[in-house]
Amino acid sequence: MSLEIPDTEKTLTKFKVRVLLVDDQLIIVEALRRMLADTDDIEFHFVTDAANALQCAIELQPTVILQDLVMPGADGFELLRQYRACEALEHVPVVVLSAREDPKLKAHAFATGANDYLVKLPDRLEMLARVRYHSNAHISRLQRDQAFRFLRESQQQLAAANIELQKLAALDALTGIANRRRFDETLLLEWQRGQRERTPLSLLMCDVDCFKIFNDTYGHQAGDMCLKRAAAVLTEHLRRPADLAARYGGEEFAIILPDTDGAGALSVARACVQTMEQLAIENRGVSSGVVTLSIGLATMVPAKPFSPADLIGAADQALYAAKRAGRNRAIDAASIPSSAA
Repeated sequence: MSLEIPDTEKTLTKFKVRVLLVDDQLIIVEALRRMLADTDDIEFHFVTDAANALQCAIELQPTVILQDLVMPGADGFELLRQYRACEALEHVPVVVLSAREDPKLKAHAFATGANDYLVKLPDRLEMLARVRYHSNAHISRLQRDQAFRFLRESQQQLAAANIELQKLAALDALTGIANRRRFDETLLLEWQRGQRERTPLSLLMCDVDCFKIFNDTYGHQAGDMCLKRAAAVLTEHLRRPADLAARYGGEEFAIILPDTDGAGALSVARACVQTMEQLAIENRGVSSGVVTLSIGLATMVPAKPFSPADLIGAADQALYAAKRAGRNRAIDAASIPSSAA
């Protein structure tokens, strides 16, 4: 799993000052073109038909719009409203160009959404200054929004990576099932839930019989494969999302069965023992000739003064009893006489 966090300084788009003039008078278009002609940092575009202004602005995405107020068959104020109603253009600065120095027109322009008001045509230096001022403010906004977007994406990637890391930290590297840490956490949680709901909690402690003999006879690679197949057998017999199979340590495994009584747990344990034997994994160092499982199980309704350690101890005692009885079997701690335990 790899995670790449964007380098914001490298990935931020280098926006260029892009001017869109909306004016039907070609003499004004030419005058503005000449004003901006010698500037390497400014792109100049124009449209003379007001009917095309909105679509042209959407496609061009200018950093500033120079908008004439009076055009044939069009109202500059209405175009202003259209710009502000369009999501793609709502923040693009608009500088109104008017032939009249009229306070009421200025006030109406600003109320409609204009960012500036110029009587055409202004001095070249003033025009350049205003174009760059409004464009730079808009570009800063675009870069800020882009940086925030990168930050959100990075945070989402980090959150996803943390979830994956948590999953990996809870898995046994060899078998792919839950590890001891996950087992301890889950057993405690299920014990607490069982206390609240007064439901039975069953635990199966499982051991691959004579695993040292198998490992010494067939080698570590074969031993690893044997453990993987044992883990698969245990997982195969889990029926509910809350059930958990874990590698407890070495050749020992455990199964947590929440809300499961002794009879249900014994049924699962016997099925696991039977399936493991049926795999017929050769182990010529033992009398059975194949790899087998021994399982001890215990069931409790969690309550004080008992604890998860008591459940583990009872299941362990049942596992030892299964070993003493000849292995390749499952024994319920409830069936063991108290004197034998």
